[in-house]
Amino acid sequence: MKLVIRVKLLPTPEQASALQATLHACNAAANHVSHTAFTTGIKRNRELRALTYTQLKTRWSLGAQAAQHVIKKTSDAYTALAGNLKAGNLGEPGSQRFRRATEKPIALR
Repeated sequence: MKLVIRVKLLPTPEQASALQATLHACNAAANHVSHTAFTTGIKRNRELRALTYTQLKTRWSLGAQAAQHVIKKTSDAYTALAGNLKAGNLGEPGSQRFRRATEKPIALR
């Protein structure tokens, strides 16, 4: 059995700005990992981690858990894209929608 509890955060203004800065850093880091995955062609979690983990820790000052989550999130996004392409959910190869999905890195928000 799984128990789910919804909790509303009520941060102070200082905590809210720190949380927002962390989220922006994570999104920027995810876009960097996505660009790296797209340019190198390496989209698996372990290989992406080997390429980008130290950059995430130093450049964006992310903690270990946040860095791992960013890499996993990006890897999962490319896995979902590959599944959608294979299933034909984005049109036939060569179609405009298919090309738009495959010609540029995935943008994570």
